[in-house]
Amino acid sequence: MATDSPTSASPTSTEAPAKKKRWTSRAVCRTVDAGNSAYCAVCDELIKFRARIRAEQIICNVYVKNRWDRVEHYHPECYEQAGSPYGEPKG
Repeated sequence: MATDSPTSASPTSTEAPAKKKRWTSRAVCRTVDAGNSAYCAVCDELIKFRARIRAEQIICNVYVKNRWDRVEHYHPECYEQAGSPYGEPKG
Protein backbone atom coordinates (compact mmCIF):
# COMPACT_ATOMS: atom_id res chain seq x y z
CA MET A 1 0.00 0.00 0.00
CA ALA A 2 1.47 3.33 -1.06
CA THR A 3 0.51 6.57 0.56
CA ASP A 4 1.06 9.99 -0.87
CA SER A 5 2.76 12.21 1.66
CA PRO A 6 3.94 15.77 1.04
CA THR A 7 7.57 14.77 1.58
CA SER A 8 7.56 11.90 -0.87
CA ALA A 9 5.51 13.45 -3.64
CA SER A 10 7.29 14.38 -6.84
CA PRO A 11 7.32 18.05 -7.87
CA THR A 12 4.38 19.15 -9.96
CA SER A 13 4.01 21.90 -12.51
CA THR A 14 1.99 23.94 -10.00
CA GLU A 15 5.00 24.43 -7.70
CA ALA A 16 7.03 27.61 -8.06
CA PRO A 17 10.51 27.21 -9.55
CA ALA A 18 13.49 27.66 -7.26
CA LYS A 19 14.45 31.31 -6.88
CA LYS A 20 17.77 32.46 -8.29
CA LYS A 21 20.11 34.04 -5.74
CA ARG A 22 20.06 37.86 -5.78
CA TRP A 23 23.53 39.31 -5.31
CA THR A 24 23.55 42.64 -3.52
CA SER A 25 26.35 45.10 -3.02
CA ARG A 26 27.84 45.00 0.46
CA ALA A 27 30.49 46.65 2.58
CA VAL A 28 33.04 45.27 5.05
CA CYS A 29 35.48 46.98 7.39
CA ARG A 30 39.08 45.71 7.21
CA THR A 31 42.50 46.84 8.42
CA VAL A 32 44.79 48.37 5.83
CA ASP A 33 47.53 45.90 4.83
CA ALA A 34 51.13 46.76 4.05
CA GLY A 35 51.57 47.37 0.35
CA ASN A 36 47.99 48.56 -0.07
CA SER A 37 47.59 50.59 -3.26
CA ALA A 38 43.85 51.30 -3.25
CA TYR A 39 42.42 54.77 -3.71
CA CYS A 40 39.35 56.08 -1.91
CA ALA A 41 36.26 56.27 -4.15
CA VAL A 42 35.22 59.59 -2.53
CA CYS A 43 38.39 61.67 -2.01
CA ASP A 44 40.56 59.82 -4.58
CA GLU A 45 43.49 59.70 -2.14
CA LEU A 46 45.61 56.62 -1.43
CA ILE A 47 44.46 54.55 1.55
CA LYS A 48 47.79 54.32 3.35
CA PHE A 49 49.23 51.65 5.60
CA ARG A 50 50.80 52.96 8.81
CA ALA A 51 52.88 50.59 10.92
CA ARG A 52 51.97 51.94 14.36
CA ILE A 53 48.36 52.82 13.60
CA ARG A 54 45.86 50.09 12.78
CA ALA A 55 44.08 52.09 10.10
CA GLU A 56 40.85 50.71 8.68
CA GLN A 57 39.23 50.88 5.28
CA ILE A 58 35.79 50.05 3.94
CA ILE A 59 35.83 47.59 1.04
CA CYS A 60 32.68 47.19 -1.06
CA ASN A 61 31.81 44.49 -3.57
CA VAL A 62 29.53 46.19 -6.07
CA TYR A 63 27.01 44.19 -8.12
CA VAL A 64 25.15 45.53 -11.16
CA LYS A 65 22.22 43.58 -12.65
CA ASN A 66 22.96 40.66 -10.33
CA ARG A 67 26.58 40.36 -11.55
CA TRP A 68 29.78 41.36 -9.79
CA ASP A 69 31.04 44.63 -11.32
CA ARG A 70 33.85 46.09 -9.19
CA VAL A 71 35.40 46.66 -5.78
CA GLU A 72 35.39 50.13 -4.23
CA HIS A 73 37.59 51.22 -1.32
CA TYR A 74 36.84 54.03 1.13
CA HIS A 75 38.36 55.73 4.15
CA PRO A 76 35.83 55.11 6.96
CA GLU A 77 35.06 58.83 7.29
CA CYS A 78 34.60 59.19 3.51
CA TYR A 79 32.21 56.22 3.44
CA GLU A 80 30.13 57.81 6.18
CA GLN A 81 30.24 61.18 4.39
CA ALA A 82 28.95 59.47 1.21
CA GLY A 83 25.93 58.23 3.18
CA SER A 84 27.02 54.57 3.49
CA PRO A 85 25.98 53.73 -0.10
CA TYR A 86 26.29 49.95 0.38
CA GLY A 87 24.88 49.68 3.88
CA GLU A 88 26.43 49.34 7.30
CA PRO A 89 29.89 47.74 6.98
CA LYS A 90 30.22 44.27 8.47
CA GLY A 91 33.18 43.77 10.78
